[in-house]
Amino acid sequence: MASWIADRLGRRMSLLCGIILCTGGIVGQVVSGTRIAFLLSKYVLGFGLGFYLSIAPLCTSEIAPVQLRGIATAGVNLGIAIGQLLSNSVVAGFGGRDDRWAYRGPFALQLAFAAFLAVFLPFAPESTWYLVKKGKIDDARRSLIKLWGSQADIELKLQAVQITVAEEAAHEDVRWRDCFRGTHRIRTFISMGVFACQHLVGIIFVLGYSTYFFQLAGLVDSDSFNMGVGVTACGVAGNIVSWFVVNNVGRRKIFTWGMVTLTGLLLLIGILDLVPTQGARWAMAAITVIWAFVYFMTIGAMAFVILGEASASSMRARTVAWATAVQAIMGLIMNFAIPYLVNPDEANLKGKVGFVFGGLGAIGTAWAFMYVPELKGRTFEEIDRMFFARVPPRKMGSHILSDE
Repeated sequence: MASWIADRLGRRMSLLCGIILCTGGIVGQVVSGTRIAFLLSKYVLGFGLGFYLSIAPLCTSEIAPVQLRGIATAGVNLGIAIGQLLSNSVVAGFGGRDDRWAYRGPFALQLAFAAFLAVFLPFAPESTWYLVKKGKIDDARRSLIKLWGSQADIELKLQAVQITVAEEAAHEDVRWRDCFRGTHRIRTFISMGVFACQHLVGIIFVLGYSTYFFQLAGLVDSDSFNMGVGVTACGVAGNIVSWFVVNNVGRRKIFTWGMVTLTGLLLLIGILDLVPTQGARWAMAAITVIWAFVYFMTIGAMAFVILGEASASSMRARTVAWATAVQAIMGLIMNFAIPYLVNPDEANLKGKVGFVFGGLGAIGTAWAFMYVPELKGRTFEEIDRMFFARVPPRKMGSHILSDE
């Protein structure tokens, strides 16, 4: 839905729809007096959050200059990390209450973010790529001036966008099923695959169940909560560090080595669970915090960068929608499966769940080596040419384009 609106009414209008949905969902959670009403409000909020997750990487990749595209799109994940850290802090602040505001308060505070977006949305420029595809050339020119300033060579930048849009339009008439046809198939699978890898290495387990996992591992409740906050804090720090390496090291190296490191840490957690000592329990907790830092520095940030670069401009909204759908489906599967893996009255794997996600991570690592491309410093026109020429993704970083 978000991508459909974004392609027809614009990126800003799609984001506005997300703000309205999230506001309605938040208000519903605060005022609902029955479980059914609360559940329906959660569904509305989740639907609205889907707009945010779709529009953020889409717009960021389209408006950021090539030199800053990696840093800007990695910033999307920073927003997620900061949100998780603030969430933990707010829950801690309201945790001492014994009335309904113990849970209503954290929900109500979410309205501040919706209000912030609503106030500043009118000042945000519309995507130049969207405006050019709709034939609104004058509006596209004004958008570029707002982004780059009147001193920049606006006509040259506008011409580059027009040429790329025209070349892509000449190859196909865009439809949803075209995401899985021709050269778009591999671009869509890359975009979906990087988000699937996040779940294969246990992102839901580490971020969603870290505090519970620490308790099951034998840490006292206060230590478990503090370690949970440490996980999200290290995630924020890791994402900031990613800004300094994304352009120097490159997307492919960061992503693949991130997968290797995360897989190794998960296997180490599984091994330590076989050691029945308090020291091993603290070691598992410490490794989980390190895992969060590495995750957000590598595949957490790079997935959004790769998504914004691998998708064609004509298909970007739809490709982002498919990637977001895969992320949601994988999250649903993991949220269903993980309690059965770790609960004492079920599989009771505790730290041995690291073996499960370590094995899945090994599969994801092999996929990443074969299919994650290096697109650092490439313009969208150059990226299109490499995919049209069917250059293997793992060789794109060293591929030399002709002047034709």
